[in-house]
Amino acid sequence: MQAFGRRASVARKTKETEISVSVDLDGSGKSEISTGIGFLDHMLEQLSRHSLIDLTVKAKGDLHIDFHHTTEDTGIAIGEAVSKALGERKGINRYGDAVIPMDETLTRVALDASNRPYLIWKVNFSKPKLGEMDTELFKEWFQAFAQNAGLTLHVENLYGENNHHIVESCYKGLARALRAAVEIDPRKSDAIPSTKGVLGGTLKA
Repeated sequence: MQAFGRRASVARKTKETEISVSVDLDGSGKSEISTGIGFLDHMLEQLSRHSLIDLTVKAKGDLHIDFHHTTEDTGIAIGEAVSKALGERKGINRYGDAVIPMDETLTRVALDASNRPYLIWKVNFSKPKLGEMDTELFKEWFQAFAQNAGLTLHVENLYGENNHHIVESCYKGLARALRAAVEIDPRKSDAIPSTKGVLGGTLKA
Protein backbone atom coordinates (compact mmCIF):
# COMPACT_ATOMS: atom_id res chain seq x y z
CA MET A 1 0.00 0.00 0.00
CA GLN A 2 1.46 3.34 -1.06
CA ALA A 3 0.19 6.59 0.43
CA PHE A 4 -0.66 9.42 -1.92
CA GLY A 5 -1.53 13.03 -1.36
CA ARG A 6 1.34 13.74 1.02
CA ARG A 7 1.80 17.23 -0.32
CA ALA A 8 2.38 20.57 1.35
CA SER A 9 3.16 24.17 0.55
CA VAL A 10 4.86 26.79 2.69
CA ALA A 11 5.30 30.52 2.20
CA ARG A 12 7.86 32.40 4.29
CA LYS A 13 8.41 36.15 4.15
CA THR A 14 10.83 38.18 6.26
CA LYS A 15 12.66 41.46 5.81
CA GLU A 16 15.52 39.42 4.35
CA THR A 17 13.86 36.77 2.17
CA GLU A 18 10.64 35.80 0.45
CA ILE A 19 10.31 32.07 -0.20
CA SER A 20 7.61 29.72 -1.44
CA VAL A 21 8.05 25.95 -1.36
CA SER A 22 5.89 23.01 -2.36
CA VAL A 23 6.68 19.31 -1.90
CA ASP A 24 5.12 16.01 -2.89
CA LEU A 25 6.65 13.18 -0.90
CA ASP A 26 5.20 10.61 -3.32
CA GLY A 27 6.49 12.27 -6.46
CA SER A 28 9.00 11.23 -9.10
CA GLY A 29 11.86 13.62 -8.39
CA LYS A 30 10.72 16.56 -10.50
CA SER A 31 12.00 19.95 -9.43
CA GLU A 32 11.69 23.61 -10.24
CA ILE A 33 14.26 25.55 -8.26
CA SER A 34 15.14 29.24 -8.30
CA THR A 35 16.99 30.74 -5.33
CA GLY A 36 19.33 33.14 -7.07
CA ILE A 37 22.26 31.00 -5.89
CA GLY A 38 23.33 28.71 -8.71
CA PHE A 39 25.16 26.13 -6.62
CA LEU A 40 22.32 25.88 -4.11
CA ASP A 41 19.87 25.38 -6.97
CA HIS A 42 22.03 22.50 -8.20
CA MET A 43 22.11 20.86 -4.76
CA LEU A 44 18.34 21.17 -4.29
CA GLU A 45 17.80 19.61 -7.73
CA GLN A 46 19.97 16.69 -6.57
CA LEU A 47 17.93 16.44 -3.36
CA SER A 48 14.71 16.20 -5.33
CA ARG A 49 16.00 13.82 -7.99
CA HIS A 50 17.49 11.28 -5.62
CA SER A 51 14.74 11.40 -2.97
CA LEU A 52 11.95 11.18 -5.58
CA ILE A 53 10.33 14.10 -3.77
CA ASP A 54 8.84 16.64 -6.17
CA LEU A 55 10.16 20.02 -5.08
CA THR A 56 9.36 23.57 -6.12
CA VAL A 57 11.34 26.42 -4.57
CA LYS A 58 11.05 30.10 -5.44
CA ALA A 59 13.27 32.35 -3.35
CA LYS A 60 14.21 36.01 -3.40
CA GLY A 61 16.69 37.25 -0.83
CA ASP A 62 19.21 39.92 0.09
CA LEU A 63 21.96 38.44 -2.06
CA HIS A 64 23.56 41.87 -2.35
CA ILE A 65 24.60 41.39 1.30
CA ASP A 66 25.57 37.71 1.19
CA PHE A 67 24.06 34.27 0.67
CA HIS A 68 23.47 33.47 4.35
CA HIS A 69 19.83 34.47 4.79
CA THR A 70 18.65 32.91 1.53
CA THR A 71 20.50 29.66 2.21
CA GLU A 72 19.26 29.28 5.78
CA ASP A 73 15.69 30.38 5.09
CA THR A 74 15.44 28.00 2.14
CA GLY A 75 16.40 25.15 4.49
CA ILE A 76 13.78 26.33 6.97
CA ALA A 77 11.00 26.50 4.38
CA ILE A 78 11.77 23.15 2.75
CA GLY A 79 11.99 21.53 6.18
CA GLU A 80 8.64 23.01 7.21
CA ALA A 81 7.03 21.73 4.02
CA VAL A 82 8.41 18.21 4.50
CA SER A 83 7.19 18.13 8.11
CA LYS A 84 3.77 19.40 7.10
CA ALA A 85 3.50 16.78 4.35
CA LEU A 86 4.45 14.02 6.81
CA GLY A 87 1.60 14.98 9.13
CA GLU A 88 1.42 12.53 12.04
CA ARG A 89 4.10 10.43 10.29
CA LYS A 90 1.88 7.34 10.28
CA GLY A 91 3.18 4.35 8.41
CA ILE A 92 6.61 5.72 7.52
CA ASN A 93 9.75 3.62 7.75
CA ARG A 94 11.09 6.43 9.94
CA TYR A 95 14.78 5.51 9.56
CA GLY A 96 17.00 5.87 6.52
CA ASP A 97 20.68 5.82 5.73
CA ALA A 98 22.98 6.01 2.74
CA VAL A 99 26.66 5.78 1.93
CA ILE A 100 27.43 7.82 -1.16
CA PRO A 101 30.62 7.53 -3.22
CA MET A 102 31.49 10.34 -5.61
CA ASP A 103 34.83 9.83 -7.28
CA GLU A 104 37.43 10.20 -4.47
CA THR A 105 34.80 11.14 -1.89
CA LEU A 106 32.70 8.98 0.44
CA THR A 107 29.96 10.35 2.69
CA ARG A 108 27.63 8.63 5.14
CA VAL A 109 24.20 10.00 6.07
CA ALA A 110 21.78 8.52 8.61
CA LEU A 111 18.50 9.98 9.80
CA ASP A 112 15.53 9.35 12.03
CA ALA A 113 12.31 11.16 11.11
CA SER A 114 11.62 11.27 14.83
CA ASN A 115 10.22 14.81 15.10
CA ARG A 116 13.10 15.38 17.54
CA PRO A 117 15.47 17.55 15.52
CA TYR A 118 19.21 17.23 15.96
CA LEU A 119 22.17 17.62 13.61
CA ILE A 120 25.57 16.00 13.78
CA TRP A 121 27.78 17.52 11.06
CA LYS A 122 31.21 15.98 10.57
CA VAL A 123 32.15 17.64 7.31
CA ASN A 124 35.25 19.73 6.71
CA PHE A 125 36.24 21.78 3.69
CA SER A 126 39.69 22.73 2.49
CA LYS A 127 38.58 26.11 1.15
CA PRO A 128 36.33 28.85 2.58
CA LYS A 129 34.40 29.24 -0.66
CA LEU A 130 32.95 27.04 -3.37
CA GLY A 131 32.53 29.38 -6.29
CA GLU A 132 30.82 32.40 -4.75
CA MET A 133 29.30 30.45 -1.86
CA ASP A 134 30.83 30.26 1.62
CA THR A 135 31.32 26.59 2.47
CA GLU A 136 30.24 27.24 6.09
CA LEU A 137 26.72 27.90 4.78
CA PHE A 138 26.13 24.25 3.97
CA LYS A 139 26.02 23.37 7.66
CA GLU A 140 23.56 26.24 8.14
CA TRP A 141 21.29 24.76 5.46
CA PHE A 142 21.41 21.25 6.91
CA GLN A 143 20.80 22.61 10.42
CA ALA A 144 17.79 24.64 9.29
CA PHE A 145 16.38 21.74 7.30
CA ALA A 146 16.80 19.15 10.08
CA GLN A 147 15.34 21.49 12.70
CA ASN A 148 12.22 22.28 10.71
CA ALA A 149 11.68 18.85 9.13
CA GLY A 150 11.94 17.21 12.55
CA LEU A 151 14.90 15.00 11.72
CA THR A 152 17.68 13.56 13.81
CA LEU A 153 20.30 13.87 11.08
CA HIS A 154 23.90 12.66 11.05
CA VAL A 155 26.15 13.66 8.14
CA GLU A 156 29.75 12.47 8.04
CA ASN A 157 32.22 12.88 5.21
CA LEU A 158 34.49 9.86 5.61
CA TYR A 159 37.07 11.13 3.14
CA GLY A 160 37.40 13.29 0.06
CA GLU A 161 39.44 16.06 -1.52
CA ASN A 162 37.19 17.92 -3.95
CA ASN A 163 34.89 20.31 -2.09
CA HIS A 164 32.23 20.13 -4.78
CA HIS A 165 32.14 16.34 -4.49
CA ILE A 166 31.98 16.53 -0.70
CA VAL A 167 28.97 18.86 -0.68
CA GLU A 168 27.15 17.03 -3.44
CA SER A 169 27.63 13.67 -1.72
CA CYS A 170 26.07 15.16 1.43
CA TYR A 171 22.95 16.26 -0.44
CA LYS A 172 22.68 12.99 -2.35
CA GLY A 173 23.12 11.06 0.90
CA LEU A 174 20.39 13.11 2.52
CA ALA A 175 18.15 12.46 -0.46
CA ARG A 176 18.57 8.70 -0.39
CA ALA A 177 18.20 8.47 3.39
CA LEU A 178 15.13 10.70 3.32
CA ARG A 179 13.58 8.63 0.54
CA ALA A 180 13.91 5.49 2.65
CA ALA A 181 12.66 7.13 5.85
CA VAL A 182 9.48 8.73 4.47
CA GLU A 183 8.35 5.74 2.42
CA ILE A 184 5.29 3.92 3.72
CA ASP A 185 5.81 0.48 5.27
CA PRO A 186 2.91 -1.58 3.84
CA ARG A 187 2.82 -3.74 6.98
CA LYS A 188 2.33 -0.73 9.26
CA SER A 189 0.68 1.82 6.98
CA ASP A 190 -1.70 3.16 9.65
CA ALA A 191 0.62 3.03 12.66
CA ILE A 192 2.92 5.69 14.05
CA PRO A 193 6.38 4.06 14.21
CA SER A 194 6.92 4.55 17.94
CA THR A 195 6.11 2.49 21.02
CA LYS A 196 4.66 5.58 22.70
CA GLY A 197 2.25 6.26 19.84
CA VAL A 198 3.58 9.67 18.92
CA LEU A 199 6.76 11.05 17.37
CA GLY A 200 8.33 14.06 19.01
CA GLY A 201 9.25 15.34 22.44
CA THR A 202 12.32 14.35 24.41
CA LEU A 203 11.50 10.77 25.43
CA LYS A 204 13.11 7.85 23.66
CA ALA A 205 10.90 5.94 21.26
